[in-house]
Formats: sequence, structure tokens, C-alpha cells
Amino acid sequence: MLGLEDDWVPWPVKSEGPKLVPFFKATCVYFVLWLPTSSPSWFSALIKCLPIFCLWVFLLAHGINFLVAHQSASRILAGLIFSAVGDAFLIWQEQGYFVHGLLMFAITHILYSSAFGMKPLDLKAGFVMTLVSSFCYTFLYSYLSGPFTYLVAVYIALIGFMGWRAIAGVQLCNDLWTWTKLSACIGAVLFIVSDLTIAVNKFCFPVPYSRAIIMATYYAAQMLIALSAVESRDEEDFKRRN
Repeated sequence: MLGLEDDWVPWPVKSEGPKLVPFFKATCVYFVLWLPTSSPSWFSALIKCLPIFCLWVFLLAHGINFLVAHQSASRILAGLIFSAVGDAFLIWQEQGYFVHGLLMFAITHILYSSAFGMKPLDLKAGFVMTLVSSFCYTFLYSYLSGPFTYLVAVYIALIGFMGWRAIAGVQLCNDLWTWTKLSACIGAVLFIVSDLTIAVNKFCFPVPYSRAIIMATYYAAQMLIALSAVESRDEEDFKRRN
């Protein structure tokens, strides 16, 4: 019975799960310490970025040759690096560094979009994401002023494009999907939820438990996107061993 149950465990959980243990521990440290945002410091920046650092290690653990041979994985690693810099800037967002963080995450979404690629195109998914992005910006528009009127528009376009490319990779109807593609899709959606919560909470009105929602969905999104960088080679290795 135990062997039968193990067969139903998704291969990424068995193959990659142990490598993500440091990430889960670092995430727990962040939520347990729950350092106040009212007193930003380099220590609070370190604690906030630590889970992302662990995802760097997760990808690097697959080897430099793996990253060199798979451009999508190297681009996701680069996206994680810019994300960590963006996280650090956002620690001091009340001191005028919010735009800097916004720029870092904009670059992250460009890198992730490039990693997900343009095939399959899936124009239907693109149309849906365009509608969702337009609705979000229309909702936020009346609360925006100055440069943010344009900066938020560009940012929403970039993250919407990233979401489209991640969702397009999952072709459930045609059975053309893998765990890595599904991971990227869910991760992209969670990233959108996290950033939309930030926008509503900052520009519109206070969102109850906003920080918990933002960080929980953000860390989950980054983990899933990092997991999506692992190619099907690991799945084939797992099948050969079983």
C-alpha cells in the first residue's frame, strides 16, 4: 500500500522537495519573526530576502552546466536576483524607494516572460489576460496620480504579459502540459494576486491582513516559478529509478 501511495506523489515533490527545505525554513523564520515594517533595517531586509536567496541556491544546486544549457532556468535565476533587490528596496519604500522596487520587479517579469517563451501562443489566454489587466488598471486609475498613473500602467502590462505566457504553457485540453508548466502557471497567478494586493493597499484602501496575503502569495509564487525552471530531465530520471 505504501508503494502504491508513493506512486501518486507528484514527481517534483519527491525529486525537488528536499532541495526546497531551506526555502521553507527561511519562510517560516520570516513569518515567525514578523519584523515591523515601521522600522526598516538591513536585518529586516535580510530576513525578507532570505527565502529568495534559498531559491537561488535551489537552482544553483542543479549545477552551473544545467543553467548554462537551459536559458529558461538562467533567466528565472536572474529574475530571482532582481526580485531580491526589489524586496530590499521595498523595505525602505516609505523613504522613497518604492519606484526603485517597482523597477526591479518590472525587470523580473520581463525575465520570467522570456523564460516562459512564446510557444504555444494561445491568443485566447492572451485576450483574457488583456481583459483582466485592463479591468485592474481601470479600477486603480482613479486612485493614481502623477508618475504612478503611467508607471502602474506599464507594470500591469508587464505582469499581465508574464501571466499570459505562463498560462499559455498549460494546455490541459490537449493534454500538453507538464508539472513544471503547471507550476509556472500557478506561480504567475499568485504573483499577480500578490502585486494587486500591494497596489490596492497602497493606492486605494487598506486591505485586511494585507502583509500576510502579499508575502504568502509572493513566496509561494517565487517557489513555484523557481520549480518550473527544473526541466523534464529530472522527471525522466525519476521514472527510470522507479
